[in-house]
Amino acid sequence: MKTNQSNSSLFNRRGFLKTSSLATLTSLLGTPIAFADRLPKHYLPLAFRLDDANPMATKNKNLVVLNDKPWNVETPAYLLDDDVTPAEKMFIRNNGQIPASIDLANWKLTINGESVKAPKTYSLADLKTKFKPYTYQLVVECGGNGRAGYFPKTAGNQWTEGGVSCAEWTGVRLKDILADVGITDTAVYIGYYGQDLHLSGDPNQPVISRGVPIAKALEDETLVAWAMNGKDIPLVHGYPLRLVIGGWPASVSGKWLHTIAIRNKVHDGAKMTGKSYRVPIHPVVPGVDPPDSDFKIIESMPVKSVITFPQTGLETPMSKSLALRGHAWAGDRVAKELHVSIDFGETWQRADLKAPKNRLAWQQWSAEVTFPIQGYYEVWARATDDKGVSQPMVMPQWNPEGYINNACHRIAVKVV
Repeated sequence: MKTNQSNSSLFNRRGFLKTSSLATLTSLLGTPIAFADRLPKHYLPLAFRLDDANPMATKNKNLVVLNDKPWNVETPAYLLDDDVTPAEKMFIRNNGQIPASIDLANWKLTINGESVKAPKTYSLADLKTKFKPYTYQLVVECGGNGRAGYFPKTAGNQWTEGGVSCAEWTGVRLKDILADVGITDTAVYIGYYGQDLHLSGDPNQPVISRGVPIAKALEDETLVAWAMNGKDIPLVHGYPLRLVIGGWPASVSGKWLHTIAIRNKVHDGAKMTGKSYRVPIHPVVPGVDPPDSDFKIIESMPVKSVITFPQTGLETPMSKSLALRGHAWAGDRVAKELHVSIDFGETWQRADLKAPKNRLAWQQWSAEVTFPIQGYYEVWARATDDKGVSQPMVMPQWNPEGYINNACHRIAVKVV
């Protein structure tokens, strides 16, 4: 865990934790600090003195660490069962180091670039008081979610199903900020800049600076957010300010946000060029890596679903039906149908699929299945979007970066 402020700003002149600091630490812990009034001078509780930028102290112990330099942590499918993803179960996808400290009092958001009438800067207070706040549930999914399912294997963190979340985000619409700033008709793209540091520690080395076309940036649901699930955004997820752009790869939702550039061309920041977050324009033979010119930027994520209950490996009596549930989502689209199969896709049973809370939120589904004989089964789930596109039953078209695998999720069940 890491505090949201530098340690020197936590204490008053007498060396005791400030009231505001106690409130921040309590928020991070998710529970009050017992006997907080008895803390010794200059004493920072152990929970906040872990290895710099270690986020796991506040996470569910069953999350899976894929990498810690940078932190990449996924959520097992059964822990995604909540309608709204809680902070302790949310996946982590970082490209650099989490900021060591946040100067909250002086944090600014700057809007600049070739296509603004004039650059403008806002304090956090400006954002919270000058504009109307909005709250949306938004799917944020790593572009490499499902990479472990590609054969031949590709480089990169081997995500299975857990690089996805749907939290409730609160902030100001980016379109409202840009209307206040004033942009010209040359605007093509936006690009964000955050305060994360390169793994080398070199402050001049870029980490990640991605963006989206101006049309996506101006959608109602594109937020500059300061709260997640009704609380300050946890540091590891971008405190105090981040972009949240639902339905597209999570890499466009920049954390620790301090600048948004309005570009008159496709943004060319770090991890916007080469093959980063790109897939081949045309199908390729598995194992073949085409030249950079044959790749396109990933935009809307494909239709997908996950089984969140029960957990794979369940043993159940044949005399009982089995209740199933999970989520479905479809990038910029809506999931229209969800089917489940217990016979490796030979036949399918329609599930009950709820409407999303708002555009770009995931949708809950439920079903009940019975098994004809004892033995080993696999339960498969397949979503279909509002354009009639369904998940592939097995591996989709292979790509050399291992992106956007939306094959059917399945769990193993033993019927006795």
